[in-house]
Amino acid sequence: MATKRLARQLGLIRRKSTAPANGNVGRSKSKQLFDYLIVIDFESTCWNDGIRHRSQEIIEFPAVLLNTSTGEIESEFHAYVQPQEYPILSEFCMELTGIKQDQVDEGVPLKICLSQFCKWIQKIQQEKKIIFATGISDISTSEVNLCAFVTWSDWDLGVCLEYECKRKQLIKPVFLNSWIDLRVTYKIFYKRKPKGLSGALEEVGIQFLGREHFGLDDSRNTALLAWKMIRDGCLMKITRSLNKIKEVEMEHK
Repeated sequence: MATKRLARQLGLIRRKSTAPANGNVGRSKSKQLFDYLIVIDFESTCWNDGIRHRSQEIIEFPAVLLNTSTGEIESEFHAYVQPQEYPILSEFCMELTGIKQDQVDEGVPLKICLSQFCKWIQKIQQEKKIIFATGISDISTSEVNLCAFVTWSDWDLGVCLEYECKRKQLIKPVFLNSWIDLRVTYKIFYKRKPKGLSGALEEVGIQFLGREHFGLDDSRNTALLAWKMIRDGCLMKITRSLNKIKEVEMEHK
């Protein structure tokens, strides 16, 4: 019995899923390693003046929780973040993202945003018995749901957040060190290179909903694409982990 329970916790055995509330979302055909996916798509400061030495700062921090059995988005987090290195948004940035100066002025610094995000994570962990891929070795005997982060490319977690936290000497949550790059996963699974997120959605017959380059809409649409890929038989796996890189660095010190 204990072996069966552990296998279920590791995602090797699927539990029966309940039907979604709206009744028309469908079910996952493939057995997934992760019961939940959290999709993140940051928006950051940007310029179109040819100056490349500026460091980008996160100005919108969205996340959506996708149930990989039902396709439902069960929870969302959203915050505007106040840039502090370059507090005035460029016209190009505001036009691209639709984010206005007063929205970031009324936002919170990244340090506070990360604290708010961690509280949201703790809340859904308690409500849905979620653990992250990095915590597999800490699995207890009680039933848990495995969860992984998803981004469209490695930029969000591998570049943008990573380097901003280093510059500002902020502690980045360890669970954000591993993720699934859906762009790479898409390319491998469908054997074709996607033309951006909206292009990838169009290729699988889904219309982009909302405004492109608005982080929360991008996150919701990325979740829609992930769900479509799961229904098509794609097995979602971690594609990048900064933990391995840091472990190698420690070994060489």
